[in-house]
Amino acid sequence: MQLGIQTRGDYEHVLRVARWAEGRDLSAFAVPDHYLQRGDDPQKPAWDHLVHLAAVAVETTSIRLVSLVSPVTFRHPAVLYKMGVTLDEISGGRFTLGLGAGWMEQEFSLFGLPFPDTPTRMEMLEEAMAYLRTALTPGGGGFTGRHYTIADFDPEPRPIDLRLMAGGAGNARARRITARYADEYNLYACPPARYAEIVEKTSALAVEAGRRPEDVFWSSAGPALAAKKEPDYRRILARLAEVTRQTTERIEEVYEERQYPHGSGSKPAEMVAALAEAGCRLYYPQIIGQDLKDFDVIIDAYQG
Repeated sequence: MQLGIQTRGDYEHVLRVARWAEGRDLSAFAVPDHYLQRGDDPQKPAWDHLVHLAAVAVETTSIRLVSLVSPVTFRHPAVLYKMGVTLDEISGGRFTLGLGAGWMEQEFSLFGLPFPDTPTRMEMLEEAMAYLRTALTPGGGGFTGRHYTIADFDPEPRPIDLRLMAGGAGNARARRITARYADEYNLYACPPARYAEIVEKTSALAVEAGRRPEDVFWSSAGPALAAKKEPDYRRILARLAEVTRQTTERIEEVYEERQYPHGSGSKPAEMVAALAEAGCRLYYPQIIGQDLKDFDVIIDAYQG
């Protein structure tokens, strides 16, 4: 199992973590794409992390850079394509563009961005992925949908290795979108049996769409809560409770119920290994709100 990392913050923090992750030989460095932090305080600072990634690309050399994920409702797919190929150029072919339907309604309402109903957003996501796959494929033939249209031409410049990721919880439409268009699917951490079921169903759809199951790279992400030593685990848990304004008991209850890889001793590595058995090849611990000194503690626990 490969490990990546997802974080957020100001540029100083983002760059420091990216350099640290590259020094640890992690496979990928990911940031979310939100105009608000999650929570009930819209005054908390939130940056445009795709701009951050462009700067990080200059300061790193080998780690893959990932948008995990960008709501399609933020930007027209033409804008996403041009941002994607530009990030691909700056990074030397190390950028993965992740797309989702968007879910945090507050960030849309406060900024005055359209927030259609869920079926419409999923339709927009599917069309955007089709649009981008067409744009990325030489001789793609153009695409015409209800929301987006691209003419029959090959937009320049051509990317080096721009990859498309879809992200979500694995519902039927997301599986279909992934099977047809995505290079990677980031299925949020869930019980391994559920993960394996979604991999199997999506692989069958990929074959129906004329692709190979191995054309889709499988990854997952989940909130980071892990340490080899119990005192370290309890300290990180207490910090997480402070940031999220939940009790430690409630956090552990939810993580256990949803099977997010967590715990002390060998448990975190064993839970990651169970996801690997289910088909996951890359896991992104979401380390947000922790001191940088704890990043090594957390990653060491997941690596086992």
